[in-house]
Amino acid sequence: MSRTERFDTALGFTTAKGPVMRVVRWLVYAVCVVVFAGPLLSLLVNAFTPVAKPTELTLIPDEITLDNFARAFDRGVLGYLLNSFFVVGFGLLLQILVSLSAAYALARKRFPGMRLVFLLILSTMMLPEEILAIPLSLVLADVPLVGVDLTGTLLGMIIPVAAWGFSILVMTEFMKEIPVELEEAARIDGAGEFRIFFSVVLPLCRPALGVIGIFGFVMIWDQYMLPLLVADDAGQYTLPLALRTLRTDPEVGLGVLLAASLLALLPSVIAFLAMQRQFMKGLTSGAIKG
Repeated sequence: MSRTERFDTALGFTTAKGPVMRVVRWLVYAVCVVVFAGPLLSLLVNAFTPVAKPTELTLIPDEITLDNFARAFDRGVLGYLLNSFFVVGFGLLLQILVSLSAAYALARKRFPGMRLVFLLILSTMMLPEEILAIPLSLVLADVPLVGVDLTGTLLGMIIPVAAWGFSILVMTEFMKEIPVELEEAARIDGAGEFRIFFSVVLPLCRPALGVIGIFGFVMIWDQYMLPLLVADDAGQYTLPLALRTLRTDPEVGLGVLLAASLLALLPSVIAFLAMQRQFMKGLTSGAIKG
């Protein structure tokens, strides 16, 4: 590779050496870090700092304290956090099971009306939550066929997120790339449909599981409209909904709100770090196969 050969970077710069270009690159990188990482760093630092007014936010704290978290727990934040974990745990489990089942049927089976089913699944991603709010509240108040009222229960927050069009589409496209010959070989060996699914198809879907796992976790964790429709009292609030209550409470200080916001942010970050490897494999698998 010659020294005169250049490569474009993500920001449009080249690797050409030179003092002026190096200074410009570092200035742009510094601005990007401040814009994107500054608010997160401010949240992290000030959650452990006594803060009374927004103008007192700082990146260099004079005092470190856990008083904000103690006061947040006194306000019931721990209970809201447990509600969120309960909803996202069971909701994500159901969502993955539904996505795997639906994707396997769409990717490997042929049945009348399959394109219509696929179109209906796709159409669910085009409707904003505000349009679905009233119909969803009516359905949850009187579930068809069974006549059960799910309002005022955490189950009412879990059932609606059990199926998500995005996860089904991602898993379907990934399963289509799995060679059919692997399944045919398993059938020749006498494996049944469930054995093929769990022993052949599912292990190959781990990268896609990382993708839908992270996106599904964030989608369920950040739900605001659904808990607002279902919850009857504050004891059923999830943490994103409780943040609104804390924000409008005049007796709650800014430090408590920042501490609660940090608790709401950390699970998504931890989930991404835990599934980062599978997530990256899932994102790049399509490019590699293409």
